[in-house]
Amino acid sequence: MTRAIIPLLLSLMIVACGSETVAEPGSEAAAAEAETPEWRIVIHGGAGVILRENLSDEQEADYRAALEVALDAGAEVLKEGGTSVDAVQAAVLTMEDNTLFNAGKGAVLTAAREHELDASIMDGRDRNAGSVAGVKHVKNPILAARAVMDHSEHVMFAAQGADDFAESVGLETVENSYFTTERRVKALDRVLETRSRTDADRHGTVGAVAIDKDGNLAAATTTGGMTAKAPGRVGDSPLIGAATYAQNGVCAVSATGHGEYFIRVGVAKTICTRVELAGDSIGAAAENALDQVADLGGDGGVIVMGGEGQYDYVFNSKGMYRGMMDSTGAVETAIFEKKD
Repeated sequence: MTRAIIPLLLSLMIVACGSETVAEPGSEAAAAEAETPEWRIVIHGGAGVILRENLSDEQEADYRAALEVALDAGAEVLKEGGTSVDAVQAAVLTMEDNTLFNAGKGAVLTAAREHELDASIMDGRDRNAGSVAGVKHVKNPILAARAVMDHSEHVMFAAQGADDFAESVGLETVENSYFTTERRVKALDRVLETRSRTDADRHGTVGAVAIDKDGNLAAATTTGGMTAKAPGRVGDSPLIGAATYAQNGVCAVSATGHGEYFIRVGVAKTICTRVELAGDSIGAAAENALDQVADLGGDGGVIVMGGEGQYDYVFNSKGMYRGMMDSTGAVETAIFEKKD
Protein backbone atom coordinates (compact mmCIF):
# COMPACT_ATOMS: atom_id res chain seq x y z
CA MET A 1 0.00 0.00 0.00
CA THR A 2 1.40 3.39 -0.92
CA ARG A 3 2.05 6.11 1.68
CA ALA A 4 -0.53 8.31 -0.07
CA ILE A 5 -3.32 5.82 0.55
CA ILE A 6 -2.70 5.32 4.29
CA PRO A 7 -3.86 8.75 5.61
CA LEU A 8 -6.91 8.62 3.33
CA LEU A 9 -7.92 5.23 4.69
CA LEU A 10 -7.52 6.42 8.27
CA SER A 11 -9.78 9.41 7.62
CA LEU A 12 -12.40 7.22 5.95
CA MET A 13 -12.34 4.82 8.89
CA ILE A 14 -12.97 7.72 11.27
CA VAL A 15 -15.90 8.96 9.21
CA ALA A 16 -17.43 5.49 8.89
CA CYS A 17 -17.12 4.64 12.57
CA GLY A 18 -18.29 8.05 13.76
CA SER A 19 -21.84 7.69 12.46
CA GLU A 20 -24.41 6.87 15.13
CA THR A 21 -27.67 7.57 13.30
CA VAL A 22 -29.58 4.56 12.00
CA ALA A 23 -33.07 4.06 10.65
CA GLU A 24 -35.76 2.26 12.57
CA PRO A 25 -36.11 -1.43 11.58
CA GLY A 26 -38.11 -1.83 8.37
CA SER A 27 -39.41 -5.34 8.86
CA GLU A 28 -41.81 -6.41 6.11
CA ALA A 29 -43.55 -9.68 6.97
CA ALA A 30 -44.86 -11.73 4.06
CA ALA A 31 -48.58 -12.49 3.98
CA ALA A 32 -49.56 -15.85 5.39
CA GLU A 33 -50.35 -18.45 2.75
CA ALA A 34 -53.01 -21.11 2.72
CA GLU A 35 -50.49 -23.77 1.74
CA THR A 36 -46.75 -24.13 1.58
CA PRO A 37 -45.40 -23.61 -1.96
CA GLU A 38 -43.62 -26.46 -3.67
CA TRP A 39 -40.56 -24.21 -4.10
CA ARG A 40 -39.63 -20.58 -3.55
CA ILE A 41 -36.73 -18.20 -4.17
CA VAL A 42 -36.10 -14.81 -2.54
CA ILE A 43 -33.37 -12.37 -3.61
CA HIS A 44 -31.83 -9.03 -2.69
CA GLY A 45 -29.67 -6.59 -4.62
CA GLY A 46 -28.31 -4.55 -1.72
CA ALA A 47 -29.64 -2.23 0.99
CA GLY A 48 -28.98 1.39 1.89
CA VAL A 49 -30.38 4.88 1.42
CA ILE A 50 -32.60 4.08 -1.56
CA LEU A 51 -35.21 6.83 -1.86
CA ARG A 52 -37.94 7.09 -4.48
CA GLU A 53 -36.98 10.69 -5.24
CA ASN A 54 -33.43 9.60 -6.08
CA LEU A 55 -34.44 7.03 -8.70
CA SER A 56 -35.93 8.05 -12.01
CA ASP A 57 -38.82 6.02 -13.39
CA GLU A 58 -36.40 4.53 -15.91
CA GLN A 59 -33.88 3.57 -13.23
CA GLU A 60 -36.57 2.00 -11.08
CA ALA A 61 -37.82 0.01 -14.06
CA ASP A 62 -34.27 -1.15 -14.82
CA TYR A 63 -33.75 -2.40 -11.26
CA ARG A 64 -37.10 -4.16 -11.14
CA ALA A 65 -36.38 -5.82 -14.49
CA ALA A 66 -32.97 -6.96 -13.23
CA LEU A 67 -34.54 -8.41 -10.09
CA GLU A 68 -37.06 -10.30 -12.21
CA VAL A 69 -34.27 -11.70 -14.40
CA ALA A 70 -32.55 -13.03 -11.28
CA LEU A 71 -35.80 -14.50 -9.94
CA ASP A 72 -36.54 -16.12 -13.29
CA ALA A 73 -33.08 -17.71 -13.40
CA GLY A 74 -33.45 -19.24 -9.95
CA ALA A 75 -37.07 -20.24 -10.53
CA GLU A 76 -36.22 -22.03 -13.75
CA VAL A 77 -33.88 -24.34 -11.83
CA LEU A 78 -36.52 -25.04 -9.17
CA LYS A 79 -39.33 -25.61 -11.69
CA GLU A 80 -37.27 -28.35 -13.31
CA GLY A 81 -36.73 -30.09 -9.98
CA GLY A 82 -33.25 -28.66 -9.44
CA THR A 83 -31.68 -28.07 -6.07
CA SER A 84 -31.93 -24.94 -4.00
CA VAL A 85 -28.15 -24.52 -4.09
CA ASP A 86 -28.20 -24.52 -7.90
CA ALA A 87 -31.08 -22.03 -7.82
CA VAL A 88 -29.38 -19.46 -5.57
CA GLN A 89 -26.24 -19.74 -7.69
CA ALA A 90 -28.22 -19.15 -10.88
CA ALA A 91 -29.98 -16.12 -9.43
CA VAL A 92 -26.89 -14.31 -8.18
CA LEU A 93 -24.98 -15.10 -11.37
CA THR A 94 -27.31 -12.80 -13.29
CA MET A 95 -26.62 -9.99 -10.81
CA GLU A 96 -22.86 -10.52 -10.97
CA ASP A 97 -23.16 -9.94 -14.71
CA ASN A 98 -25.37 -6.84 -14.37
CA THR A 99 -23.59 -3.51 -13.87
CA LEU A 100 -26.52 -2.14 -11.84
CA PHE A 101 -25.27 -4.13 -8.85
CA ASN A 102 -22.09 -4.10 -6.79
CA ALA A 103 -21.06 -7.67 -7.59
CA GLY A 104 -18.93 -8.90 -10.48
CA LYS A 105 -19.04 -6.57 -13.48
CA GLY A 106 -19.85 -3.12 -12.13
CA ALA A 107 -18.26 -3.72 -8.72
CA VAL A 108 -16.83 -0.81 -6.73
CA LEU A 109 -13.12 0.02 -6.64
CA THR A 110 -10.68 -0.11 -3.74
CA ALA A 111 -8.54 2.88 -2.73
CA ALA A 112 -5.80 1.35 -4.89
CA ARG A 113 -8.15 1.46 -7.93
CA GLU A 114 -8.62 -2.28 -8.16
CA HIS A 115 -11.56 -4.62 -7.72
CA GLU A 116 -11.53 -7.21 -4.94
CA LEU A 117 -14.60 -9.45 -4.94
CA ASP A 118 -16.09 -11.73 -2.28
CA ALA A 119 -18.70 -14.49 -2.43
CA SER A 120 -20.11 -17.38 -0.40
CA ILE A 121 -22.63 -20.18 -0.79
CA MET A 122 -24.10 -22.71 1.65
CA ASP A 123 -26.12 -25.91 1.24
CA GLY A 124 -28.67 -26.47 3.99
CA ARG A 125 -28.70 -30.22 3.56
CA ASP A 126 -25.35 -30.81 5.23
CA ARG A 127 -24.20 -27.24 5.93
CA ASN A 128 -21.46 -27.66 3.39
CA ALA A 129 -20.18 -24.25 2.28
CA GLY A 130 -17.65 -22.49 0.10
CA SER A 131 -16.37 -18.94 -0.16
CA VAL A 132 -13.76 -16.72 -1.76
CA ALA A 133 -12.42 -13.37 -0.59
CA GLY A 134 -10.49 -10.70 -2.43
CA VAL A 135 -10.53 -12.33 -5.86
CA LYS A 136 -9.41 -10.09 -8.71
CA HIS A 137 -9.64 -12.22 -11.83
CA VAL A 138 -12.34 -14.90 -11.61
CA LYS A 139 -15.20 -13.61 -13.73
CA ASN A 140 -17.96 -14.91 -11.47
CA PRO A 141 -16.99 -15.14 -7.81
CA ILE A 142 -20.07 -17.19 -6.89
CA LEU A 143 -18.83 -19.95 -9.19
CA ALA A 144 -15.50 -19.89 -7.39
CA ALA A 145 -17.24 -20.15 -4.02
CA ARG A 146 -19.28 -23.11 -5.33
CA ALA A 147 -16.12 -24.77 -6.62
CA VAL A 148 -14.49 -24.44 -3.21
CA MET A 149 -17.52 -26.17 -1.69
CA ASP A 150 -17.71 -28.93 -4.30
CA HIS A 151 -14.08 -29.55 -5.25
CA SER A 152 -11.96 -28.90 -2.18
CA GLU A 153 -11.73 -30.00 1.43
CA HIS A 154 -11.84 -26.35 2.53
CA VAL A 155 -14.47 -23.67 3.08
CA MET A 156 -12.58 -20.51 2.09
CA PHE A 157 -9.81 -19.41 -0.24
CA ALA A 158 -8.54 -15.83 -0.32
CA ALA A 159 -6.75 -13.41 -2.67
CA GLN A 160 -4.33 -14.93 -5.19
CA GLY A 161 -4.89 -18.43 -3.84
CA ALA A 162 -8.59 -18.11 -4.56
CA ASP A 163 -7.99 -16.89 -8.12
CA ASP A 164 -5.48 -19.69 -8.68
CA PHE A 165 -7.92 -22.29 -7.37
CA ALA A 166 -10.69 -20.98 -9.59
CA GLU A 167 -8.46 -21.17 -12.64
CA SER A 168 -7.30 -24.68 -11.68
CA VAL A 169 -10.88 -25.99 -11.83
CA GLY A 170 -11.50 -24.37 -15.21
CA LEU A 171 -13.42 -21.23 -14.28
CA GLU A 172 -13.21 -18.24 -16.60
CA THR A 173 -10.77 -15.52 -15.58
CA VAL A 174 -10.59 -11.92 -16.79
CA GLU A 175 -8.43 -8.83 -16.50
CA ASN A 176 -9.30 -6.82 -13.40
CA SER A 177 -10.40 -3.94 -15.64
CA TYR A 178 -13.30 -6.12 -16.89
CA PHE A 179 -15.24 -5.20 -13.74
CA THR A 180 -14.74 -1.42 -14.11
CA THR A 181 -17.54 0.95 -15.06
CA GLU A 182 -17.54 4.73 -15.38
CA ARG A 183 -20.06 5.07 -12.57
CA ARG A 184 -17.77 3.29 -10.11
CA VAL A 185 -14.73 5.32 -11.19
CA LYS A 186 -16.65 8.54 -10.52
CA ALA A 187 -17.73 7.25 -7.10
CA LEU A 188 -14.14 6.40 -6.20
CA ASP A 189 -12.86 9.79 -7.35
CA ARG A 190 -15.50 11.53 -5.25
CA VAL A 191 -14.63 9.55 -2.12
CA LEU A 192 -10.91 10.10 -2.60
CA GLU A 193 -11.48 13.84 -3.03
CA THR A 194 -13.95 14.36 -0.18
CA ARG A 195 -12.37 11.77 2.13
CA SER A 196 -15.82 10.63 3.19
CA ARG A 197 -18.26 7.92 2.16
CA THR A 198 -21.97 8.15 1.67
CA ASP A 199 -24.24 5.37 2.87
CA ALA A 200 -24.32 4.02 -0.68
CA ASP A 201 -20.51 3.84 -0.78
CA ARG A 202 -20.50 1.48 2.21
CA HIS A 203 -23.22 -0.86 0.92
CA GLY A 204 -23.82 -3.05 -2.09
CA THR A 205 -24.26 -6.81 -2.07
CA VAL A 206 -26.47 -9.31 -3.84
CA GLY A 207 -27.85 -12.54 -2.51
CA ALA A 208 -30.48 -15.26 -2.67
CA VAL A 209 -32.15 -17.87 -0.47
CA ALA A 210 -34.29 -20.74 -1.73
CA ILE A 211 -36.18 -23.90 -0.86
CA ASP A 212 -36.56 -26.69 -3.42
CA LYS A 213 -39.16 -29.42 -3.96
CA ASP A 214 -37.37 -31.67 -1.45
CA GLY A 215 -37.45 -29.02 1.26
CA ASN A 216 -33.74 -28.24 1.04
CA LEU A 217 -32.58 -24.71 1.87
CA ALA A 218 -29.61 -22.82 0.44
CA ALA A 219 -28.16 -19.31 0.55
CA ALA A 220 -25.64 -17.31 -1.47
CA THR A 221 -24.12 -13.83 -1.17
CA THR A 222 -21.69 -11.96 -3.40
CA THR A 223 -20.24 -8.42 -3.42
CA GLY A 224 -17.65 -5.99 -4.70
CA GLY A 225 -17.21 -4.57 -1.21
CA MET A 226 -16.94 -0.95 -0.11
CA THR A 227 -15.96 2.02 -2.29
CA ALA A 228 -12.35 3.09 -1.61
CA LYS A 229 -11.87 0.27 0.89
CA ALA A 230 -8.38 -0.54 2.10
CA PRO A 231 -6.74 -3.11 -0.19
CA GLY A 232 -7.13 -6.48 1.47
CA ARG A 233 -10.17 -5.52 3.54
CA VAL A 234 -12.74 -8.32 3.78
CA GLY A 235 -16.34 -7.71 4.78
CA ASP A 236 -19.11 -10.07 5.84
CA SER A 237 -20.16 -11.41 2.43
CA PRO A 238 -17.69 -14.31 2.21
CA LEU A 239 -18.02 -15.23 5.89
CA ILE A 240 -20.28 -18.16 6.68
CA GLY A 241 -22.40 -17.17 9.66
CA ALA A 242 -22.03 -13.43 9.08
CA ALA A 243 -23.72 -12.82 5.71
CA THR A 244 -24.62 -16.35 4.63
CA TYR A 245 -26.12 -19.34 6.42
CA ALA A 246 -28.44 -22.24 5.57
CA GLN A 247 -29.67 -25.15 7.67
CA ASN A 248 -32.48 -27.43 6.59
CA GLY A 249 -35.56 -27.21 8.76
CA VAL A 250 -34.34 -24.00 10.40
CA CYS A 251 -33.60 -21.09 8.08
CA ALA A 252 -31.53 -19.63 5.28
CA VAL A 253 -30.14 -16.07 5.31
CA SER A 254 -28.33 -13.69 2.97
CA ALA A 255 -27.33 -10.31 4.36
CA THR A 256 -26.33 -6.92 2.99
CA GLY A 257 -25.06 -3.86 4.82
CA HIS A 258 -22.05 -2.39 6.61
CA GLY A 259 -20.02 -5.57 6.85
CA GLU A 260 -17.91 -4.81 9.90
CA TYR A 261 -21.02 -4.69 12.09
CA PHE A 262 -22.58 -7.78 10.53
CA ILE A 263 -19.38 -9.69 11.28
CA ARG A 264 -19.35 -8.58 14.90
CA VAL A 265 -22.95 -9.72 15.41
CA GLY A 266 -22.63 -12.86 13.28
CA VAL A 267 -25.95 -11.86 11.77
CA ALA A 268 -26.84 -14.89 9.64
CA LYS A 269 -26.00 -17.48 12.30
CA THR A 270 -27.57 -15.37 15.05
CA ILE A 271 -30.85 -15.36 13.14
CA CYS A 272 -30.85 -19.10 12.54
CA THR A 273 -29.83 -19.87 16.12
CA ARG A 274 -32.69 -17.78 17.49
CA VAL A 275 -35.11 -19.61 15.19
CA GLU A 276 -33.74 -23.01 16.17
CA LEU A 277 -33.17 -22.57 19.91
CA ALA A 278 -35.30 -19.63 21.03
CA GLY A 279 -38.29 -20.48 18.87
CA ASP A 280 -38.38 -17.02 17.27
CA SER A 281 -40.19 -16.44 14.00
CA ILE A 282 -37.80 -15.67 11.16
CA GLY A 283 -38.89 -12.03 11.19
CA ALA A 284 -38.44 -11.61 14.95
CA ALA A 285 -35.03 -13.30 14.83
CA ALA A 286 -33.93 -11.03 11.98
CA GLU A 287 -35.13 -7.90 13.77
CA ASN A 288 -33.22 -8.95 16.89
CA ALA A 289 -30.00 -9.38 14.92
CA LEU A 290 -30.41 -6.08 13.08
CA ASP A 291 -31.20 -4.29 16.34
CA GLN A 292 -27.81 -5.50 17.56
CA VAL A 293 -26.21 -4.17 14.37
CA ALA A 294 -27.95 -0.82 14.88
CA ASP A 295 -26.82 -0.66 18.52
CA LEU A 296 -23.24 -0.94 17.30
CA GLY A 297 -23.75 1.81 14.71
CA GLY A 298 -24.40 -0.17 11.53
CA ASP A 299 -27.31 -0.73 9.18
CA GLY A 300 -28.40 -2.97 6.37
CA GLY A 301 -30.82 -5.80 5.77
CA VAL A 302 -31.43 -9.51 5.33
CA ILE A 303 -33.60 -11.87 3.37
CA VAL A 304 -34.66 -14.87 5.45
CA MET A 305 -36.39 -18.13 4.60
CA GLY A 306 -37.79 -20.54 7.19
CA GLY A 307 -37.68 -24.30 7.18
CA GLU A 308 -41.10 -24.57 5.50
CA GLY A 309 -40.43 -21.90 2.89
CA GLN A 310 -41.89 -18.92 4.76
CA TYR A 311 -39.93 -15.75 4.07
CA ASP A 312 -39.30 -12.20 5.19
CA TYR A 313 -37.31 -9.11 4.24
CA VAL A 314 -36.02 -7.19 7.25
CA PHE A 315 -33.88 -4.04 7.03
CA ASN A 316 -33.06 -0.95 9.07
CA SER A 317 -31.90 1.11 6.11
CA LYS A 318 -34.01 3.33 3.83
CA GLY A 319 -34.52 0.66 1.23
CA MET A 320 -33.45 -2.72 -0.14
CA TYR A 321 -33.69 -4.12 -3.66
CA ARG A 322 -35.62 -7.34 -3.17
CA GLY A 323 -38.01 -9.86 -4.69
CA MET A 324 -39.69 -13.26 -4.45
CA MET A 325 -41.04 -15.90 -6.81
CA ASP A 326 -42.62 -19.27 -6.01
CA SER A 327 -44.47 -22.26 -7.42
CA THR A 328 -47.90 -20.69 -6.84
CA GLY A 329 -47.16 -18.12 -9.52
CA ALA A 330 -46.59 -15.32 -7.01
CA VAL A 331 -44.01 -12.74 -8.07
CA GLU A 332 -43.03 -9.56 -6.24
CA THR A 333 -40.29 -6.97 -6.43
CA ALA A 334 -39.75 -4.02 -4.13
CA ILE A 335 -37.15 -1.32 -3.61
CA PHE A 336 -38.18 1.34 -1.13
CA GLU A 337 -38.77 1.41 2.61
CA LYS A 338 -42.49 0.63 2.41
CA LYS A 339 -43.86 -2.28 0.41
CA ASP A 340 -44.32 -1.04 -3.14
